[in-house]
Amino acid sequence: MSQSGILLLDKPLGLSSSAATQRVRRLFDRIKAGHVGSLDPLATGMLPICLGEATKLAGEILEGDKVYRFTIALGARTATGDTEGEFIEQAAVPDFSDDHLQHVLAGFLGESQQIPPMYSALKRDGQPLYKLARAGQTVERAPRSIRIVRLHGERRGAEVICEVQCGKGTYVRVLAEDIAHALGTVGHVSALRREQVQPFPADRMVSLATLEAQRQAGVSPLLLGPADVLPHLRSVHLESEMVGRLRQGQSVLGSEGPYALDETLLLWSQGGEFLGLGRGLGAMRIAPKRLVAAGGSR
Repeated sequence: MSQSGILLLDKPLGLSSSAATQRVRRLFDRIKAGHVGSLDPLATGMLPICLGEATKLAGEILEGDKVYRFTIALGARTATGDTEGEFIEQAAVPDFSDDHLQHVLAGFLGESQQIPPMYSALKRDGQPLYKLARAGQTVERAPRSIRIVRLHGERRGAEVICEVQCGKGTYVRVLAEDIAHALGTVGHVSALRREQVQPFPADRMVSLATLEAQRQAGVSPLLLGPADVLPHLRSVHLESEMVGRLRQGQSVLGSEGPYALDETLLLWSQGGEFLGLGRGLGAMRIAPKRLVAAGGSR
């Protein structure tokens, strides 16, 4: 079985996304790999990793809504918004009912503006903001539009356990601080788990420990293929003669057109082999855009 495809790693606590990807690479004989999106070392959960020829698909993967489960520790705010930073503010935790909590959370639904934190990978004049923050600098950040689809929570003592479905670009640490403020106190994220990144299926995550055991047993883990992760792209099946021309860099005629100009297409042989990405030229013609090696992906 080909080792090319997309692995949904359940990233463990304490590893950066890059370090987790390198661990996976070693298990796959140092095959080329790259992760889609990233998770902080203090976060766990879904980290999609493209392996082998599937790395050529990474630029086409649309990161949809994300689902996070997180814990807000009330009464203390940290410099980083999580447990990694030093405490910079403390406040009493008021008594509040479950109804009041749900009312507060409902106020965050929909579109809103969020100011990114200083401790983030966003860059200012080529420097990541977190490096400026570590040097004691604070710079102005423009607010960003975010979208909260659903937000639920329950109180457990001095903590609030939340689950949120949100659009791309939402900083959960900032959301947690804003929720604490709306409850009349301060807070920080003490635990964070990404349950899902759409369109990837949540039940296909695999832990590093399971992956290591599978590889030691000679079992090939189940990897996602192009159609699983690029459902927004149209599939085109080509006759063998067209496949040969395509691999020589020529544009070819497809039988399932017309194709919009510059439309990105998933190309397959009639036998079901994935060929790579094509680019519509208008009418019935397709040009190669980014092809995979023969037999290099499912």
